[in-house]
Amino acid sequence: MKRKCKKILSTKDESRAIYIDEENSEEILNYLNQDARHRKKFKFITDIILGNLKNTEVYDKEDIDKNCKNITAMKFFKGQENDRIYCKEITSKKGTFIVIAAILQERKKTTKLNNQQKTKIKNLANYEYEV
Repeated sequence: MKRKCKKILSTKDESRAIYIDEENSEEILNYLNQDARHRKKFKFITDIILGNLKNTEVYDKEDIDKNCKNITAMKFFKGQENDRIYCKEITSKKGTFIVIAAILQERKKTTKLNNQQKTKIKNLANYEYEV
């Protein structure tokens, strides 16, 4: 399924970038802008991604099967609300590493993924983005 996305952040040299799924952008941006705590956590996570750093506590793969190997999750407030933004990692034709914030999942209640979350992740794995 073809989908559109738009760039919201990138490194100065354009080697890494954060995009947002246009269809779900309003819901995701409303979530991020609801208070300073959400904005601060999002900035922390995107700084890790753009800096090519690893912190599996806040950003990690959602490796449920071989088709979903490029799906990740931004993890907000583990042990509290436990919200997620599921993302797809791609590389552009120019070689830019891109993380597309695609699906908001508020209040993940279980440690493991339930069937509804697995379905969302599998659907996201099938999206083809125009960058």
